[in-house]
Amino acid sequence: MNTQEYIDLGDEYFISTYNRHKIVLDKGEGVYLYDHSGKKYLDFASGIGVFALGYGNQEYNDALKAQIDNLIHASNYYYTVPAVTAAQKLCKAAEMKRVFFTNSGAEAVEGAIKLARKYAFNKDGIADHEIIAMKHAFHGRTLGALSVTGTPKYQTPFNPMPGGVCFAEYNNLDSVKELVNDKTCAIILECVQGEGGIHLADRDFMEGIKKICMEKDILLICDEIQCGMGRTGKMFAYMHYDLKPDIVTVAKALGCGVPVGAFLAGEKTQDSMKAGDHGSTYGGNPLVTAAVSKVFDLFESYDILNNVNVVGGYLAEKLDETAVKYGSILERRGIGMMQGLEFDRPVDKLVSMALKEGLIIISAGPNTVRFLPPLIITNEDVDSMIFILEKCIESCMV
Repeated sequence: MNTQEYIDLGDEYFISTYNRHKIVLDKGEGVYLYDHSGKKYLDFASGIGVFALGYGNQEYNDALKAQIDNLIHASNYYYTVPAVTAAQKLCKAAEMKRVFFTNSGAEAVEGAIKLARKYAFNKDGIADHEIIAMKHAFHGRTLGALSVTGTPKYQTPFNPMPGGVCFAEYNNLDSVKELVNDKTCAIILECVQGEGGIHLADRDFMEGIKKICMEKDILLICDEIQCGMGRTGKMFAYMHYDLKPDIVTVAKALGCGVPVGAFLAGEKTQDSMKAGDHGSTYGGNPLVTAAVSKVFDLFESYDILNNVNVVGGYLAEKLDETAVKYGSILERRGIGMMQGLEFDRPVDKLVSMALKEGLIIISAGPNTVRFLPPLIITNEDVDSMIFILEKCIESCMV
């Protein structure tokens, strides 16, 4: 079949929850993707921050192939070597105590919410505790994750949401203090809001959150699903601040392509859940945890964090230069290889034109272009991206 026939067939059978671009991707190599017709695309989205190691990494692929030949799945009624090994590596990297593997980031958030509520229930035997989340946050599409996602357009068609959630202004500590009460059991936030427009948490804001949590015995949940796994130049974004969360969620680059997420428990919450409190048929099976384990090995052998800091700095520098050139760009925001350019108008045309020119970028809200490249990119890749980006800006954004 040709490209259009595949698109027509997909439109016939997919539930229409995505506005898909009219291309059919076929394969990937390094930092490039190729469509069904053979056209090449420089990928600065990495599957929304998933393919940190790029495409076609032979060591990663070989690890998965070996595990497929050995054991793909086993129930969590039993231990497996890949799951135990991956759990140890992830807990050490996150400086947390225990982990529960999930199938996705949304499920990780669901588990984090349950863990926080169970901790509070264990403490006082009351089951009506509340969670403070942030406006413009994004934590996932399932109902529990949606309940802490502070963007009305995602929630409205699916109301009523699970209760006990209120929303504060991001980087406004007073708005958080106003919501704290005796029922508050947790505060959930992203240290860098991704879908919300690439906004970083201020250091004073995080210091204030830390103080509130310590004084009131409130749990801090850091959602690291997009900003974690090295994307900001540290393994997890909260490590840029002098704090340690009580619960952490992670997914996306955790498995670099396989469907895996996790929520992690710190010192206070490590023993809160007991047998029967949570479960998953597929979560943490041997195949996905073999991938997780190999990802940590490759992050170390490729010195990924150093590359993020060096090339991420170059990316920010080149985006700053671009921002100066064009009056339609209001601001460059970001850290490491999680960057955004905010424009004075919607960016959908820019994203579409870039795709036609062989560059994959995505938006973060209506007016912000988001750059989430594979963490293996080079300065030369940045230069290639900037060349195409500026060509497209000059065509449709000036």
